[in-house]
Amino acid sequence: MKRLLLGALLVWPLAASAQTIVINVGTVAPEGSPWHQILQRTREDWMKISGGKYTMRIYPGGTLGDEESMILKARLGQLQAVGLSGVGLARLEPGVACLQIPMLIESYEEFDYIRDRVAPKLEALIEKRGFITLHWSDVGWVHFFTKTPVRTPNELRKLKLFTSAGDPEGEKLYREFGMQVVPLAITDLLPSLQTNLIQAFDVPPLFALLDQSFGAAKNMIDLKWAPLSGATVLSRKAWERIPENQRAEFLRAARVASEKARAEIRKLGDDAIGEMQKRGLNVVKLDAAARAEWHREAESAYPKLRGRVIPEDLFDEVVRLRNEYRAKKKAGGA
Repeated sequence: MKRLLLGALLVWPLAASAQTIVINVGTVAPEGSPWHQILQRTREDWMKISGGKYTMRIYPGGTLGDEESMILKARLGQLQAVGLSGVGLARLEPGVACLQIPMLIESYEEFDYIRDRVAPKLEALIEKRGFITLHWSDVGWVHFFTKTPVRTPNELRKLKLFTSAGDPEGEKLYREFGMQVVPLAITDLLPSLQTNLIQAFDVPPLFALLDQSFGAAKNMIDLKWAPLSGATVLSRKAWERIPENQRAEFLRAARVASEKARAEIRKLGDDAIGEMQKRGLNVVKLDAAARAEWHREAESAYPKLRGRVIPEDLFDEVVRLRNEYRAKKKAGGA
């Protein structure tokens, strides 16, 4: 019955009463999570800006499927907007993967410096795919969670590792590095851990806490593998139905809602590790030798990522900006 009701609601995209136009938004972000709250704040602001004419109907928690299926629904007009993690964004526009190169970026300060400068180019590429970027958001630093303690890449190779389904090139790359990957939808992560279909996965700590997946894999490597960004995108068709004189204000409201939540999300991400430790999480500490091994593993993948997964110009630009930031910081100018 619930599926029938959802289907009925979605057959009238951008339609409601004579007074209100509804924009259907799907996301895998859990209900009540900071990312869900950003969409709720945006909805409130859009209602104020439009005098009640525009609102959002938000479907959180993967109610409408995984990110790839929601992108398809948006292309078909069944959804108008999708809140995506960097994984889903990279499916929509591969260039976004430049923000998530393993072990390249070491801090949020570096990440902000880079994203602020490449975002306009990424947004232009996303628009060519038929979507407008309403706002960028943080998801957090990706960590590996495992059923048994893992300290080195070789130990991780012994476990069946979750990877997001629908990315054959990424899956192939993992296999080339000896990983036993199991492609799945993110919505299948927890049940697959419970049935031992997988024994390891990589997500930000806040996500692992909110969806309770850490409970089935109570070891986390103390290693920031890569930053995971996110964004909410709106179909260009839906965007063009918004009065032109209100678009800039709509966009500004969406970005302000996300920017206000940025510090909170980052703090919650740090706090999530402590909360999970209280509930039995084992944080696996690495010595200098093990940490250096992870760096070598990541850097050995860069030649294959560049041009094959990430456009060469974007890969090179991110490396250049990272180096530029570090040089400025060293000189005291960042």
